[in-house]
Amino acid sequence: MGFRSLVKKLIPGSLFIKIEPYGHWAEAVIENIIFGFPLRGLKVIGITGTAGKTTTSTLVTNILRNSGYKVAMMTTISIDYGDGHGPRHNTSRMTSLGSLKLLKAAKKIKANKVEWLVLETTSQALSQHRVWGVPYSIVGFTNLGHDNFHYHGTFEKYRQAKLMLFKQANRNRRGLRIGVVNIEDESGKYFQKAIKKPITYGIKRGDLTASDIILQPDGSSFKAKIGNDQYNVRTNLPGKFNIYNCLAAIGITRSAGLTIKQIEQGIASLKSVEGRMNSINEGQNFGVIVDYATTPETYREVFNTIQPIVKGRVISVFGSAGRRDESKRPLIGQIAGQNSEIVILTEEDDRDQDGDEIMAEIAEGVKKSGKKEGKDLLLIHDRKAAVQKAIDIAKAGDMVLLLGKGEETVIITNKPGFKPTPGRVYNESTDTIRRPYNETSVAREALKKRLNKIN
Repeated sequence: MGFRSLVKKLIPGSLFIKIEPYGHWAEAVIENIIFGFPLRGLKVIGITGTAGKTTTSTLVTNILRNSGYKVAMMTTISIDYGDGHGPRHNTSRMTSLGSLKLLKAAKKIKANKVEWLVLETTSQALSQHRVWGVPYSIVGFTNLGHDNFHYHGTFEKYRQAKLMLFKQANRNRRGLRIGVVNIEDESGKYFQKAIKKPITYGIKRGDLTASDIILQPDGSSFKAKIGNDQYNVRTNLPGKFNIYNCLAAIGITRSAGLTIKQIEQGIASLKSVEGRMNSINEGQNFGVIVDYATTPETYREVFNTIQPIVKGRVISVFGSAGRRDESKRPLIGQIAGQNSEIVILTEEDDRDQDGDEIMAEIAEGVKKSGKKEGKDLLLIHDRKAAVQKAIDIAKAGDMVLLLGKGEETVIITNKPGFKPTPGRVYNESTDTIRRPYNETSVAREALKKRLNKIN
């Protein structure tokens, strides 16, 4: 049993939640001293927000690398040590690693003579001081929506946690102290004020804006302008929301010193982002898309993106994670119900919560859209079976949307016989099991079975 697990058992849950950040802070300080502050000397770009962090991080990394820089990246999905072997799956399932794992990764990255590190940074990591000592030079803010309330409690506390990234960058006098901010988001003004050198962006408003936008099923093109500079952008990433992600990436890489040509070529060369609007094709006559969407905002973005290209029905398959923001469950259910002909609810990561109860909470929202259980609303807890059902009932021209898992490699679920105790502090390592699962692989297998490619 680890030290933190022991402390969790000995200290009442409500007290542990209050003192936990100080424990993380102490760990970060001590471990940085022991490891010799391995992040020093790296130029660190931090990106935060509710949605778009991984895509923006990937765009920035690709632009820098395409321009000849040695770059490392850490995101929810993967860790790229900048050694030329490409990204590895982030098996920790933590967007921002614990301080010890982060410092160990930093030592590897430094040994590879990396110049830039792109670090997707979460509100929880910031509030727990897990990224203490990280010398952020340029930071970016994408947007703020309905997420992580299970941890922070209120939207205001969630925003304050995110703001810590900008404040940390602002204290780094050796860095550029530049913050790239989505000013069209209602919270953008707070981030703009928190940094010495803000650069704002938005489609219609900001220092950096977009015009002549052409949205297509396989990507978009637009013109971006800041000052006297104009960028002719072509991206393979579909959807209006990816215009914002591209603008953020332009602002960040421009601040890093890259030219117009380097940025244009870097954006154009990125074919896709793992787990984001990825199309699965095994020769079927209907569409299948895997996307990581988990919040009401990202659900709306996905449905808006596919609307122009779907000829038949939309069949949505999704769930909601246990031990995460429970208030969003009926919201995502209602959005999916309003934008889908058929909704199939399933597991996501139940953790130590009852999967049937989670599905029932989502179903409340789905039913508000007029769907009826057993007709156009199905509850199939086993996710693999749910995916197979969606693919089996799909007809020519339909679109099957598989939401919430992206390219994750496991499902976190109950231990056999485990029963949560009221007031008990949850411990993922001891209270759950990890079952291998990858949405893309499961979808391909289901399609082959449907197409009789597997006996």
